[in-house]
Amino acid sequence: MSSSTLWDLYPSNQEAWEAMLADCAKATKTIDLEQFIFVKDDFGQKLIDICTERAQAGVKVRFLWDAAGSFSFWGSSIADDLKSKNIELLFWKTLIPSYFKVPNIRSWFLRNHRRALIIDQKIGYTGSICVQDAMKNWRDTNVRIEGAVVAKMQYEFERMWMKANRRNQSLPVIQLPIDLEFAYITNSPSPRKRHLYHAVVTAIRDARKYIYITSPYFVPTHRLLRVIKLAAHRGVDVRILLPEKSDHYPTLDLGARSYFTTLMESGAHIFLYEGNLVHSKTIIIDDNWAAVGSMNFDSVSLLYNYEANIVTSNRKFAKELAAHFSTDICSAREVIMAEWKNRFFIEKIPEILIKVVRKFL
Repeated sequence: MSSSTLWDLYPSNQEAWEAMLADCAKATKTIDLEQFIFVKDDFGQKLIDICTERAQAGVKVRFLWDAAGSFSFWGSSIADDLKSKNIELLFWKTLIPSYFKVPNIRSWFLRNHRRALIIDQKIGYTGSICVQDAMKNWRDTNVRIEGAVVAKMQYEFERMWMKANRRNQSLPVIQLPIDLEFAYITNSPSPRKRHLYHAVVTAIRDARKYIYITSPYFVPTHRLLRVIKLAAHRGVDVRILLPEKSDHYPTLDLGARSYFTTLMESGAHIFLYEGNLVHSKTIIIDDNWAAVGSMNFDSVSLLYNYEANIVTSNRKFAKELAAHFSTDICSAREVIMAEWKNRFFIEKIPEILIKVVRKFL
């Protein structure tokens, strides 16, 4: 591992949850949790209980949850109960802003889709993890990390906390530690702040040997699709791993399938995972660039939501993620061009129709 950064990669939510609970139980100063989906079931209750005990011991505990993803909590008495236990709780962006008298469709976009847990400003977690027992057996990828990059995770949490609290003041100017291998890169709906999206596009454009992408939803922008196809055309081994059926089937699955023909014609290989739902959000390029976090390869994540990934040039980290990808491929079937093109026309109609709206998926 890097001399200054330590990490553990977890290919299952169960492993990640257990590690998160253990670290939270040892917290002495702070626990900051940013989460898209939080459900008060078995794991959620365990996490609340540990955080309650730590809060009563003087640890500062803050929860920042998205109002859409954690809808069962928003406006409920459970939220008030948490606050009574000295746990600060904020929801990101109400579904229907109070100043509107009718539903506002924009409120379903611009979600805080990020997932981060920062403990004592020293330990960070991120990945595709959610707090919901139904996802216990999903194929997710999460990372526990220690090092200078955790300071950036803390800084970005503070920024989102202030936005959710409708505070307009700026954070104090601080000198974040420099990490030459690991970065925590965010993505925002503003065109000038889609830093993660641009980093992924640049890395794909520079790829020379291989590109391995895993995503539960794949509805790329025109620009992203173009650089992936160009990479495949110049001989880069492009492999894209998607679920056989996602949890948003059939809409997003149809959106993904509408790209299969053009991708395979460019030379890319597409695999459909046949095990438990693959929900990982990772990309590995040439053994020297990798990213893991919350960002899907769909338009909503790439353009309209708040996202964040650990991005690294550490070769050992990249190779470890690549090994996970190779293992996953063994539980997937490759889509064969001849079979795909020879399907009955009626099977292709939904994929043709979905093209009209896929830029919003």
